[in-house]
Amino acid sequence: MSSALTRRNLLRGAGGAALATGVGLPLAGCGGDGGSGGGGGQAGGTVTFVYYGDAEDQKAYDALFNRFREEHPEIDLKFQGIAADSWADFANAVATRLAGGQPVDVVQIATEGQRIFMSKDLLEPLDSYIAKDQALVDAYYADTPEPIRRLLQQYASQDGHTFYMPGGYNTMALYINTDIWSSAGVEPPTDTWSWEEFRAAGEEIKAKTGAFLTAAGNGYFTDVMPWLLNNGTAPLSEDWGSSTLNTPEAVEALTFVRQLVVDGLAPEPGGTFDAPTQMAQGKLASFGGGRWPTNDLRRLDFIEPVQLVRWPENGSAGTPVGWDAFPILKMSKNKDAAWTLITYLMSEEFGDAVTTGGGATVPARISDATGPAFLDDAPENTELLVELLEVATPIPGPDRGPEMQMVIEEAWLQGVSGTKDPQTALADADSRLQGMFA
Repeated sequence: MSSALTRRNLLRGAGGAALATGVGLPLAGCGGDGGSGGGGGQAGGTVTFVYYGDAEDQKAYDALFNRFREEHPEIDLKFQGIAADSWADFANAVATRLAGGQPVDVVQIATEGQRIFMSKDLLEPLDSYIAKDQALVDAYYADTPEPIRRLLQQYASQDGHTFYMPGGYNTMALYINTDIWSSAGVEPPTDTWSWEEFRAAGEEIKAKTGAFLTAAGNGYFTDVMPWLLNNGTAPLSEDWGSSTLNTPEAVEALTFVRQLVVDGLAPEPGGTFDAPTQMAQGKLASFGGGRWPTNDLRRLDFIEPVQLVRWPENGSAGTPVGWDAFPILKMSKNKDAAWTLITYLMSEEFGDAVTTGGGATVPARISDATGPAFLDDAPENTELLVELLEVATPIPGPDRGPEMQMVIEEAWLQGVSGTKDPQTALADADSRLQGMFA
């Protein structure tokens, strides 16, 4: 199964972005009757599921949903992938369809877009459906991590209503090439470690092997947020209502990463840098990632020497987290059938199939994320991706999130590349961000 089937390449280069503002989302009621919770629509009929993916993903979904079709012949399931360069582009395409009245019943929405879709009154509350299938939902929640359930309630619920059922997620760890570390005579960390220890290891690695310690990109999810969160700060406030980018901690984090580049411990940013390939070639000792790099390493036949470790800390531990979730659109004319699809997406059968198929996220179900299909043929200590939920902060999803992400990534690149000093780069970006909250 392709990585796009779950959180796509969120995270292969840049952090996911949700809803761009170039295409306005319609208010509820446009393009279809709203219906009523729990009773809207028919038990059968056509259900259209829109997801982030391309033609290859269409084949994967086709195989995954064969069993669903067998069990529910009364439902004509149509699944449509939207190939896009980012979650922002995907969300724009969904918004265009909704504005044009094209039927959509269930849609895959990443963390960054969940609050936006909800705030536009586009979604049907799921409370009555959950009550109807309470035992099924309770069993699903019992097998999903408490932090995901808590964060979903905090950031993607409204007025006490539930609008989403959660899917797979990604946290951020460091993938390290143990062969390089061993050749340099450096022991990989077994638990927490400091920025100073990370840098000292890089100096030994560079001197004895010539390999870079790590990559220094500007992806929101993969590069910016991990350094900030592991220094006790974040790009936005907890409620996503103001910028916190211009803090001493943020400047310190960017300065540290810039110095890695200056000292030759990380390559100059820019151009194409395929971290898994560079690691397999012995040129890179570590890079950040969630679950998705495992598929790249499998294709390179380079799983055995790789291990996952925690991100180095400077007095505080943290990781970004993003997750998929599935709502029912208010425009749906077959809401009961749409809920039936969501219950299938929650099922053990679907979770097992996604895990076995090589999905690019950590499975929603703990039983899958701790089982052999997920942990076998994967880097050592892959279970760390689950453990990191305890220190996870969601990737922000405010109304102008995609624009803000671009500002933050631009500032980070300026600082890492030396185009601006870190203090100036972040101060300028912070000023622009504050204006977006007005």
